[in-house]
Amino acid sequence: MKKSKRQQKRSSLVEANKAYSLADAVKSIKQISDNKYDETVTLSFQLGIKADSGDENVRGTVSLPHGSGKNVRVICFCKGEAVNSAKAAGADHVGGEELVQKVLGGWYEFDAVVAHPDMMREVSKLGRVLGPKGLMPTPKTGGVTPQVGTAVKELKAGRVEFKSDKTGGLHAICGKISFSEQNILENAKSVVKAVREAKPAASKGEYLKGLTIAASQGPGFSLNLGML
Repeated sequence: MKKSKRQQKRSSLVEANKAYSLADAVKSIKQISDNKYDETVTLSFQLGIKADSGDENVRGTVSLPHGSGKNVRVICFCKGEAVNSAKAAGADHVGGEELVQKVLGGWYEFDAVVAHPDMMREVSKLGRVLGPKGLMPTPKTGGVTPQVGTAVKELKAGRVEFKSDKTGGLHAICGKISFSEQNILENAKSVVKAVREAKPAASKGEYLKGLTIAASQGPGFSLNLGML
């Protein structure tokens, strides 16, 4: 398929077969000046894990020092005193069994979920609808916690989740193209550090096998893993 002039211009920013330093890649991404909207910048990892092995899945969270640039809609399942804490932290919707029923009824106007442990008997009913969307809260990612206010605040401020897929790939956002080079760079470094620290104990051999960074509309810049 023939590339448009816009695509050709973007592709010209990438040197063939070059492994970029993270700083140089970010500098090149910032040269994309024809963006019609504020594109998301994403890191795409290829991990040396056995993706079909449950004990080698990679999952975790990272708090981006400069936020994600996204308005994250957070809902919180809790009751009692925790309700006030969640609302004060900025949760968009807070509730108990009635909120569970609302989601079961097909309402999905949210981007992240927090739940108090006391609510998990009810929230577990949402596994079949939230699981496939990657929204089911778990203790491992900090989504299930008695400190619901803290969790909501972190999500609003830019805490993002990451999870490996069936091919050993993993994608995590690190900001917006409108961010300064320094802010994208610091966010990206935080993501790389978090993914490295999430290496499963069962994983042997080379863990990080490939990494690219790109704005939503591309192109992707392959990174020099030895310089990270």
